[in-house]
Amino acid sequence: MEHRTDDVREQGFSDHVLVCTNARDSEYACCADARGEAVYESVKRWLRERNVFWSRVHVAETSCLGLCSEDGTAIAIHPRGRWYSDVRPDDVPDLLREEFGREASRLGVGAATDYADDECDGPED
Repeated sequence: MEHRTDDVREQGFSDHVLVCTNARDSEYACCADARGEAVYESVKRWLRERNVFWSRVHVAETSCLGLCSEDGTAIAIHPRGRWYSDVRPDDVPDLLREEFGREASRLGVGAATDYADDECDGPED
């Protein structure tokens, strides 16, 4: 914990993964009903499996990101400027692998097109 605290204090978080878990009682779709909590847990699990959950990436539940859908949850990744809608728990591994690399070695690199390692040639079309 101390090592993480010192790193964050010195460098701050490099990436923020925001997962909408907003609930609302209305006629409009909300991410809580579209398994937002399960998507949030999938993001944390993927990062934990790569031992980078307590790293420079910050994962947070958020209220509405404005990409409401009955088909899945909204995710924003900053400062990369990436926005996703209709994300389901099973989509999380592919989404995060595309952004951060198979082993999350591209944390803090920048946009997903800035590939700094040899493990991945970038997202597949």
